[in-house]
Amino acid sequence: MSTGSFLDRIFRKKSVEELHQESTDRENAGTSLVKSLNLLDLTCFGIAAVVGAGIFTTLGKAAADGGPAVSILFVLTAVTCLFSALCYSEFASRIPVSGSAYTYSYAVFGELIAWLIGWNLLMEYAIGNSTIAFSWSDYFSNILNGIGCPLPGWLETDYYSCAEEAGKAADTLKNPAFKADLVAIWENAPRLGGLRIILDLPALAINVIITCLVYVGIQESKLASNTMVFLKLGVVIGVIVIGAFYVTPSNWIPFAPNGATGVLQGIAAVFFTYIGFDAISTTAEECKNPKRDLPLATLLTLGICTVLYVILAFVLTGMVSYKELDVDDPLAIVFSKHNLNWLSGIISMSAVIAVASVFLVFQLGQPRIFMSMARDGLLPKQFAKIHPRFKTPSFSTIVTGIAVAIPTLFLNSQIVLDLCSIGTLFAFVLVCGGILELNAIDRNETAISGNAVVRSGFKVPYFNGQFVVPVLFLLYSAFMRSMPDNHDLTHDWSWEKFPYFVFWAVFLSLSILTSIRKWSLIPVLGVITNLYLIAGIGHLNWLRFGVWCLVGLAVYFVYGYRNSRLANR
Repeated sequence: MSTGSFLDRIFRKKSVEELHQESTDRENAGTSLVKSLNLLDLTCFGIAAVVGAGIFTTLGKAAADGGPAVSILFVLTAVTCLFSALCYSEFASRIPVSGSAYTYSYAVFGELIAWLIGWNLLMEYAIGNSTIAFSWSDYFSNILNGIGCPLPGWLETDYYSCAEEAGKAADTLKNPAFKADLVAIWENAPRLGGLRIILDLPALAINVIITCLVYVGIQESKLASNTMVFLKLGVVIGVIVIGAFYVTPSNWIPFAPNGATGVLQGIAAVFFTYIGFDAISTTAEECKNPKRDLPLATLLTLGICTVLYVILAFVLTGMVSYKELDVDDPLAIVFSKHNLNWLSGIISMSAVIAVASVFLVFQLGQPRIFMSMARDGLLPKQFAKIHPRFKTPSFSTIVTGIAVAIPTLFLNSQIVLDLCSIGTLFAFVLVCGGILELNAIDRNETAISGNAVVRSGFKVPYFNGQFVVPVLFLLYSAFMRSMPDNHDLTHDWSWEKFPYFVFWAVFLSLSILTSIRKWSLIPVLGVITNLYLIAGIGHLNWLRFGVWCLVGLAVYFVYGYRNSRLANR
């Protein structure tokens, strides 16, 4: 096979018209999912996914690094997400079928890139849900402790963290600091043969419960999600109102105690608080009016959550010193410190429900991506199987539950969080770049037909980036030395700077191309800002991400390349 033929096969595309036709054919054949979601349901799904993972879990650690200035990071991250949200909205309006970024990439970049996106969305939804499971377990364990029914340590801790701390304790010369409580769990854990039995039982339990709910049906999932969203929004608003009376303005000084480095250190945690708005697009096949409701729900979700995050960040850092927020349950802790234990208990109980709602939406999204990939022949047909009674992708739902359980058993929350963030950002980069390709397709059609192409539905507003992007690149390059050390590429080279070198090179390329081709500003800014956030996650996570992608490529060439529907056709 010639090189040209090989490249044609791995970058074969499905046109937008073809995707629409396939969706219509499934509806006529009765093999599509049930259309039952309206604008309120979609917005609740979005808020369910976003509010909870951040407010109830990672907000504390980000505030501990950045101080009160973490509120600025929330705004900056929201702007970054807005670029991506606008791009997702156009895709969702133009290609209202299941699969989210995977399906969009199939239409504009071709099969290989679509496969990589689908493979990396596994990191966002399935592996990301492992992080949420850990957080849910922390709050649930607090409730059990509060009522006097604590679980033994070896049933509420992950294996990886205990093994890591035990290794440190074994060599105190190299690692004088270690967590004695985790070492004690490691030493006292029961054994089966030579294997210590250490597992986070609550994290596994919530995975089983939510997987069963998602398996049963979208209607049941919708009712559960809407109920949990209204509950947790009431709690969050209550926290803001009551907490405002306990704010001490002096806690906001210094505003950025660890400088820009400290603020940027919370990038992965803060970005994780926004993951979820894109999950709305995975339910496209179940929407009553996807062209209108998907874009609107995406933007409503992002706007509501940003306002809540910024206000809550100011309230929490005003109630206690930022140094005291490096905990897994920051909302409960701050009220305990003000002797409002009754409210702390309510927050812990509501957090169990709120974080479960995040888990629900993520667990809902991944099986639908598996289903879309299987319909295209890139995964075995079993993944596309629709349950005859529940009308859900049943096999994919079970596999997703297993995929969530494995990292829960063998990794800790920080590793899982970073992998989830980098996989999601990678998808965002390609979705934003995909809008540039869609624009090029429209221009080509206009040139061929001689008439301007008019599209119905939402479209990303066009602003000419011809001069703006090059100016932003020059400003970034000029202030590089004033930024944290790993940004400065002019001296003292190290592998820690490699991600920022890649970012700088891509930024330069986009500046040149935008200047020549007059690309739309918003999708270009989406690519730049998301890639910058990826650089901030660190070179070790880039290495892990590279290994993950190589495994994905191996799976594609072993199975998907030969079994693709486009290849067989």
